[in-house]
Amino acid sequence: MSNHEPRIEPRSGIERTLDNTFYWTAKILAFAIAGILVWITIQVGIKAMPAIQEFGLGFLTTSSWNPVSKQYGVWPAIYGTVVSSFIALGISVPIGLGVAIFLSEDYFPPAVQRIIVFLVELLAAVPSVVYGLWGIFVLIPFLKSFTPLRGPGMLPAALILSVMILPTIAAISRDAITNVDQGMRQAAVGLGATRWEAILQIILPAASSGIIGGIMLALGRALGETMAVTMLIGNANKVNPSVFAPSNTVSSLLANQFAEASGLQVAALMYAALILFLITLVVNILAQLLVTRLQKI
Repeated sequence: MSNHEPRIEPRSGIERTLDNTFYWTAKILAFAIAGILVWITIQVGIKAMPAIQEFGLGFLTTSSWNPVSKQYGVWPAIYGTVVSSFIALGISVPIGLGVAIFLSEDYFPPAVQRIIVFLVELLAAVPSVVYGLWGIFVLIPFLKSFTPLRGPGMLPAALILSVMILPTIAAISRDAITNVDQGMRQAAVGLGATRWEAILQIILPAASSGIIGGIMLALGRALGETMAVTMLIGNANKVNPSVFAPSNTVSSLLANQFAEASGLQVAALMYAALILFLITLVVNILAQLLVTRLQKI
């Protein structure tokens, strides 16, 4: 062994004990979280079983929701949930990614940049009911002045959702971009690439796994948002292709009807909640698979 090579000190018994303790604690907590998730799914599934037995998979494609005749279908709510979430994602992804790039570059002094980063992340701390009230008293009257919108509907709900998920996309994308090895940028510039060529062709592809993870996390937030959407979407149990028409989501359906529900209606609402849970679970699984695949490239 060369005299210049650093010596690796043997680890003490206390350090090994602490490492083992941390390992088993983290492992137990991970299994506990998975167990809680399974337990919640089972409990919701048990409560939803009468509706599952009564309506089967037809519950997913039926549009009627009539407690008087005990006819329930969740298709309009699924449609509203998916459409509003993807409209919000289509608005917030380019803006959030642009904000992330802007705040990861040296356009401002570090002190000013930290203030802007704090303000962007502060959007995530605003309560959803505040967004809902702002949408009712400011956004909807503003949209009425130049669109066919007459009141609450899909468009104001999607716009509010885009504002709510914007800080998640911007913050996580910025962290992913800033964590890219600066040597990659320097190598690209050294080979003659411009600043934007380095960003678009080197930095963003290298940070793509983190960016996509942030986008999927924001999508999960949009799918499950309740209060602001309930206040703005109109809560109409019908499918309308117009974004100016009232619509509904699974979460707003639960918020509006659960307090006064009884009997089969409770089971139908639990069935809808189980469907929303499965949609979110599928989104997260697909996100994890996509991120894992990108990390291997």
